[in-house]
Amino acid sequence: MLTHLRIRDFAIIEELDLELAAGMTAVTGETGAGKSILVDAIGLLLGDRAGNGAIRHGAERTDISATFDLDTLPAARNWLTERDLDSDRECHLRRVVASAGRSRSYINGVPQPTQALRELGERLVDIHGQHEHQSLLRRDAQRQLLDDYAGHQALAQEVVEHFRHWHRLGQELGKLHQADSERDARLDILRYHLRELAALNLAEGEVAELEAEQRRLANASQLLETGQRLLGWLTENDETAIVDRLHQSLRELDSLGRLDQRLNPLGELLNAALIQVQEAGAALRSYTQDLDLDPEHLAGIDQRLAAAHQLARKHRLSAEELPALRTRFEAELDALQHSETRLEQLQQATQEALQAYQQRAEPLSASRAGAAQELGERVSAALAELGMPGGRFAIVLERLDQPTAGGLEAVEFQVSANPGQPLRPLAKVASGGELSRISLAIQVITAHAVRIPTLIFDEVDTGIGGGVAEVVGRQLRTLGCQRQVLCVTHLPQVAAQAHQQFKVEKQTDGETTHTQVALLAEEARIQEIARMLGGLELTATTLAHAREMIAGAATPR
Repeated sequence: MLTHLRIRDFAIIEELDLELAAGMTAVTGETGAGKSILVDAIGLLLGDRAGNGAIRHGAERTDISATFDLDTLPAARNWLTERDLDSDRECHLRRVVASAGRSRSYINGVPQPTQALRELGERLVDIHGQHEHQSLLRRDAQRQLLDDYAGHQALAQEVVEHFRHWHRLGQELGKLHQADSERDARLDILRYHLRELAALNLAEGEVAELEAEQRRLANASQLLETGQRLLGWLTENDETAIVDRLHQSLRELDSLGRLDQRLNPLGELLNAALIQVQEAGAALRSYTQDLDLDPEHLAGIDQRLAAAHQLARKHRLSAEELPALRTRFEAELDALQHSETRLEQLQQATQEALQAYQQRAEPLSASRAGAAQELGERVSAALAELGMPGGRFAIVLERLDQPTAGGLEAVEFQVSANPGQPLRPLAKVASGGELSRISLAIQVITAHAVRIPTLIFDEVDTGIGGGVAEVVGRQLRTLGCQRQVLCVTHLPQVAAQAHQQFKVEKQTDGETTHTQVALLAEEARIQEIARMLGGLELTATTLAHAREMIAGAATPR
């Protein structure tokens, strides 16, 4: 439900803050006061294109924001949650349009594309009188409304799930058929590649080991020469070896230790160093003795590495990835060799999935046919009460050639506004007033099923008056008892039925013009209804009539 609307510098509105309530709200005012500006502002907020007059003259930008209570709107909450935009029970929308044409949109304070405002707006507000926001003009919304009216949502959801399963199997089957047509060629290619990989027979991690061995063998002479020189320094040079110097140091320190015992710990350190040097010498001696200077061994490693890198370049990957590639090729080869069995299994599963879909879709079609007939008759009967005698409404179910997630038929709302005229799609009804009244009839009859919480009627009373206007007002009030209804009207019979009423006034100081909107208290509302009843002066008679109309609206009929 729309709870707050804030408008800055839009059209001739300088600044406006409105708190909105549940029920039916009438928006009234003199002709030309700008009653429909509120509707236009909400439309802009929900993604309409900004016209030339959207920004108030002299201002740099228009700024429109609104707050919606989502307490009973799971569809809107789920939409926000899926996009990480959820924020407790409320939703805040904002749109700023600059004079340069740049537009910025926000949902719960997060910048979003304008399209996101449109998508979310379709779950929050339905504007009747402007095609851009009227959900009833969309085929998918018409089907959804029929299903909700019929009360078979669970069956419709089962059809969706069965369709998705059948469609998923069909896609897999199509891929398998395509692969089957290329199967023999692919098998030959895989076998050829696997022969090359098997001939190389490269183990996991072997490339790194070969490269390390290659480095050792390529530098074996340097390693041997340097290792032997270090060995001489450590243990094997007579008198100059570090081991001999350490032995001599220990002997002399031992002699000095007899003179001063504080030197004894130094002897322990030198003895530990002697042991470490001896162990290092032994390890270095073993290393130099094991060094391989065989050039043939090096040539063999070079050749194997070259073969690995050449094969890797062929497959456009690194040599280290060749073992994993072989594993993937082997798995693909196995799958292709068994594809005939899988193809037969998948064909059987696809056929069974289609049968399961049809077993749920056929009852859905039957339920829709019954609900379409009933809803069509009820709306047609309501049209006569709303000033369209002879008007007909029908829901056409067109059988489709292929299964869809929505079932076996397309759903289309069709209407004939005047006697003798053929039924035409609801979206092609020319008159905004007629379209609004048709929508009102549908909304009232399906109020228990409709999901959008806020309805705005901008042209519902165009071309009507008298008793029909009162019927329209009563219908709007009835609808307002279940959902939030905003109605821009010039008829007192309609405005008197509202639960609350706003008055729009245009004021000017001779240089600038701006619009003000005020919530009317009881006495001010009586005066406004009396003004709408006609006459240059408010008389006791018109005031009494206005009071009677408002009191009568609150009396159950």
